[in-house]
Amino acid sequence: MKKILLDTNFLLIPAQFGTDIFAEIKRIADFRYELYIIDKSLDELNKISKEQSGKLKREVKLTIAIIKEKISKSDIKIIDTQEEDKSVDDIIVSLKGYITATQDIELQKRLKEKGAKIISMRQKKYLFFK
Repeated sequence: MKKILLDTNFLLIPAQFGTDIFAEIKRIADFRYELYIIDKSLDELNKISKEQSGKLKREVKLTIAIIKEKISKSDIKIIDTQEEDKSVDDIIVSLKGYITATQDIELQKRLKEKGAKIISMRQKKYLFFK
């Protein structure tokens, strides 16, 4: 069973582009997998929903609703990192054994240096392994 870690910006894809990342992951993953998010990603989204306004706020609220539904169905598991005083990106880079789904170019570079597998999006529609 492989573990796929969803980064904060990746979770926003359904609200921003209308792409079903869960169906797309199922399409490209020809193996059994479990989906994970870091608790601090949820914290980031909640912070954005309180501090921002307009389109971004609506996108984040939709994203939070989707994540909560997936968590309640046990489709996504949460990695508890509350005690760590690191950024989400630093935590992601420090984790081993995960395929990371992210749109963050800098994070992708850091993960590639470690030899980690990455899932990204192209043409605002399709997911692929980098």
